[in-house]
Amino acid sequence: MEFALIVPVVLVLLLGLAEVGSIAREQIQLWSAAREGARVAATTPDVSLAFAAAGQALGPLADRTRITVTRPAVVGDVARVDLTLVHRIELPLIGDFTFDLEAGAGMRVER
Repeated sequence: MEFALIVPVVLVLLLGLAEVGSIAREQIQLWSAAREGARVAATTPDVSLAFAAAGQALGPLADRTRITVTRPAVVGDVARVDLTLVHRIELPLIGDFTFDLEAGAGMRVER
């Protein structure tokens, strides 16, 4: 009887822990992709290369991510890449939740 009461609680905790790990992994990927996109934007005047670099760093998450690149033409100003990923959590009995994971990076334009 006690085992039957504890198993659902343990399963919910394990699934919650797995979801937290997934969110942390996606957030780290976003930070890395934003940094890579900002590096390319700071060194190259072609904004499409910064989009491509951020998308490549994201891998399969690129399809669900909104990428924004701001690159001024003035050397010394900050080129910025901002990423927003909609993360969805599906809970069988409670419902679905969505929230945004965001990351941004900026680097000074070199040329």
